[in-house]
Amino acid sequence: MQVLIVESNANLAGLWQRPLSAWGHGVTIATGQLDAVRHLSTHGFEAIILDLKLTEGSAMAVADFASYRQPQAHIIAVTSDRCFSDGSIFAHLGNARVLLPRATSPDDLGKMVEYYAA
Repeated sequence: MQVLIVESNANLAGLWQRPLSAWGHGVTIATGQLDAVRHLSTHGFEAIILDLKLTEGSAMAVADFASYRQPQAHIIAVTSDRCFSDGSIFAHLGNARVLLPRATSPDDLGKMVEYYAA
């Protein structure tokens, strides 16, 4: 399985990458919108871990581009805010499968990716 992690904090992205790589998945890290769009334009992904608060660009723009370019890719949205705690994220991101707290353990996040993108 190919996974794209879109996370501004490279250290956190690396933590999220470890279990997925250890389980044999290919993982690509993008630190912002432009980097994510570049990867989505040239590579296929089954899953995208997307932090909804990017420091460069818009997570919504990344999700929109992914739904156009790779509609089969499942988005695992991650946030530290409560703004989507009402479930409205699914109205905004058609290919979102789950919304998780940013503090979710890397192993649990990896298991969610495997579950939704398998």
